[in-house]
Amino acid sequence: MNILLLFLKPFQEKIVKITYRTGRRGKMEAIVDRKIKQVMKGDQNAFNDIVELYKDKVFQICFRMIGSRTEAEDLAQETFIRAYIHIKSFKQERKFSSWLYRIATNLCIDRIRKKKPDFYLDAEISGTEGLTLYSTVPAEENLPDMQVETLEMQEMIQREILKLPEKYRIIIVLKYIEELSLNEISEMLDIPLGTVKTRIHRGREALRKQLGRL
Repeated sequence: MNILLLFLKPFQEKIVKITYRTGRRGKMEAIVDRKIKQVMKGDQNAFNDIVELYKDKVFQICFRMIGSRTEAEDLAQETFIRAYIHIKSFKQERKFSSWLYRIATNLCIDRIRKKKPDFYLDAEISGTEGLTLYSTVPAEENLPDMQVETLEMQEMIQREILKLPEKYRIIIVLKYIEELSLNEISEMLDIPLGTVKTRIHRGREALRKQLGRL
């Protein structure tokens, strides 16, 4: 099967929260490790399986960072194409998902820089709490009024996240929406742990300040 046929399948259109229990996560990683070995031996169908496992998550990361479904689909497809081309450079002692998400994140960063946004927020104000209450957008349709109001709030936060400077936007998405650990973010972006913490704090407070103006 030609690898490009994978990308004729549409990515998930709705943004959903994807979580895994510890046991399921470990089992999934074992499956992925086995599939990667098969891909390295030339089995394209094994890579199809990897795409199926990660395509919604990769799409979600791209959408949260870019804000356009069409662009997010393009970037998600490019992520898997690059992953397939460079699969032999992947070191299997590392976590595959971190390697894959880093490809997606770097593609998003490149796209953001090309757009050259002209609106940025101040980074330094006081504040304490995070953003986990509005971290995800529910997939259900025909929601009750209260859930509709929550959905509207989430969409408003998404719009404000897109106004953040690139270095804060990426961190906020990875930490509070994708719920990656500080160490995972540090490894993915190849920056010190202290820098991750600083950017999380400044990005969160910048977002809080902007939301306070609405």
